[in-house]
Amino acid sequence: MRMKRIMAAALTLMFAAGNATVAFAMEKEASEVVSTLAEMEEESVVVVLAEPEKEFAVETSTAADLTEQELTAVTLNEVAHSIFYAPQYVAIELGYFEEEGIDLTVVTGFGADKTMTALISGEADIGFMGAESSIYTYSGGAADAPVNFAQLTQRAGNFVVARENTDDFEWSDLVGKDVLGGRAGGMPEMVFEFILKQNGIDPSEVNINQSIDFGSTAAAFSGGQGDYTIEFEPSATALEQEGVGYVVESLGVESGYVPYTAYCAKSGYLTEHPDVIQAFTNALQKGMDYVNTHTPEEIADVIAPQFPENDAETITAIVERYYEQDTWKEDLIFEEESFELLQDILESAGELEARVPYEDLVTTTFAENAVQ
Repeated sequence: MRMKRIMAAALTLMFAAGNATVAFAMEKEASEVVSTLAEMEEESVVVVLAEPEKEFAVETSTAADLTEQELTAVTLNEVAHSIFYAPQYVAIELGYFEEEGIDLTVVTGFGADKTMTALISGEADIGFMGAESSIYTYSGGAADAPVNFAQLTQRAGNFVVARENTDDFEWSDLVGKDVLGGRAGGMPEMVFEFILKQNGIDPSEVNINQSIDFGSTAAAFSGGQGDYTIEFEPSATALEQEGVGYVVESLGVESGYVPYTAYCAKSGYLTEHPDVIQAFTNALQKGMDYVNTHTPEEIADVIAPQFPENDAETITAIVERYYEQDTWKEDLIFEEESFELLQDILESAGELEARVPYEDLVTTTFAENAVQ
């Protein structure tokens, strides 16, 4: 909370040389002034003392004002606003970004393509999306290609939502059915197709609708489109609460560990502002540490302001669902093995003509520093 700045008038006190009584009295008076100012509502005191026999001044200002003077503005464009990204919202709500000197503005892009566009155009300093977008951009010959510097999630965060509740869902149930999928070439859709193949199903055997914008599939499903839909939270739970859909399978559990979402910035920005990227990564690591050492109930309580449309019980249930499937990494290091798995998924989906070098699109320096 931003607080008004209160300035105390300068106090000029001369310590009388050799007169301990006078010096003590003046020092006591100054101490009382400082004490009074410190009691003012939500104020902190900054005291600058001069050398003996030199004047000194007492000035008060709020902690927020001091922070405001030092914060660096950073705009983050996130692919979606989802409880799936709980560590980020913990870092926001607990003030970790401010602690690291960052005044963070978060914009939701509603799709990796839109988030990447915002990053490339300079509307955003940092992009948060599937790392496949950086591969596409690099492969397209971008001069200042984005580089991934932190990985947040290690499992897919979406779920299969059916029209009817069932405890014996099989992937073969999707054959010949209409499924509201994700954008072609995006992580949600590619992981979905990857899972189908792992279960012996050619994606062509499923009628996958890829024409609906990210974030609009739940509304379309609620409106009657599709036999199944692939949804993130809180949309999956919202459909259950409406009584129009039921979560029958987790893509995160079925697909195993995959580098689902990561933070990236243009290489030029990383070079010019390494201190900002390090501070940003430090704040994220604090959020990651929190979710890995607290209960779903505690996590839900912290991030609740980010999701005012959901009640505490709903948020807790969603956090617990992600918590139990080991969604979040313990650190933010985007390892080479994970990057190669991502390229395996891209190749499987027919979205990658040639593999790209890990060292050109990933840096682990900031994440490694953050855990030290």
